[in-house]
Amino acid sequence: MPANSNVPASTEILDLLDIPALLLRNDRIIHANPPALGMFGRHVEGQDVRMALRHPDAVRLLTSPRNDSIRVTGLSTPGSLWHIDCNSLEDGTRLVTLTDLSVQESVARAHADFVANASHELRTPLAAVLGYVETLKDPKAGDNETTRLRFLDIIAKEANRMQALVEDLMSLSRIEATKHQQPTEKVDLLSVAKQCVGESGQPDRVTLHSDVADAIVAGDRGQLSQVIRNLIDNALKYGGAETPVSVKLEKGASGWIVVSVIDQGEGIPAQHMPRLTERFYRADPGRSRQIGGTGLGLSIVKHIVERHRGRFDIASRVGQGTTATCLFPPY
Repeated sequence: MPANSNVPASTEILDLLDIPALLLRNDRIIHANPPALGMFGRHVEGQDVRMALRHPDAVRLLTSPRNDSIRVTGLSTPGSLWHIDCNSLEDGTRLVTLTDLSVQESVARAHADFVANASHELRTPLAAVLGYVETLKDPKAGDNETTRLRFLDIIAKEANRMQALVEDLMSLSRIEATKHQQPTEKVDLLSVAKQCVGESGQPDRVTLHSDVADAIVAGDRGQLSQVIRNLIDNALKYGGAETPVSVKLEKGASGWIVVSVIDQGEGIPAQHMPRLTERFYRADPGRSRQIGGTGLGLSIVKHIVERHRGRFDIASRVGQGTTATCLFPPY
């Protein structure tokens, strides 16, 4: 029961809201709906609002006679963002509603960061292309065949880098647009793996090992091919020069299909592991750009695996190589 028995009957409506709501009288909380009780604790009913919230900005709003609203941070958890509305009712009580903006703010920040990073990644090769084109316009540079060919090679390399980035950005966009649609096509992952290994162009380095005759999953064949190709490409780029890359396919104890791509490269320092699937994150930015990495490959892999209701994991130790593993539920 509420601490104050003079609670308006209209509180039944507040209890239907899916956001926290408080009813105040004389700066005291006379009613808190279920989401508010979950947020502040059941003891808040009957408490002075200054003791219940303990947030200076929120308290100033709620103890002021004016109807107003405010945004505050850290009300529920560190870094959380809340919009608080406070309005007087005809019976002299004050209605307080709280809207959690944390997810919305986080998405907006991630979008802004993504746009900024994509712009930066495109601007760098574009500047090189424009710079060398401008130089080639100079008759002295254009008339020197050796210089002209060298500059054209650089322009082609930077243009290819931009093309790869645009293709990955478009791929990521398509994947995110369908992330809530679970694929239903019947796909043999063993067949997909064989095709990807054959297309790697390095049969002496990339080998396939499988202990199953087939590995049927519900999936999108094109996207599953993209996962394995991306992982093989990464292993070839970052593995030790001329060292083998193994693609393993097996069934786990639970019946899930396990695809692992293993290289014998330098490995990845532990501090980078938690962020490897973030967009544009690189453990070694200089080396990644030098070999043509866009910084989106592992992010694409993660999103595709999640769309297939699977799991993606990376294990690595410095000096001992890296193993990237995808697990998919069977068909």
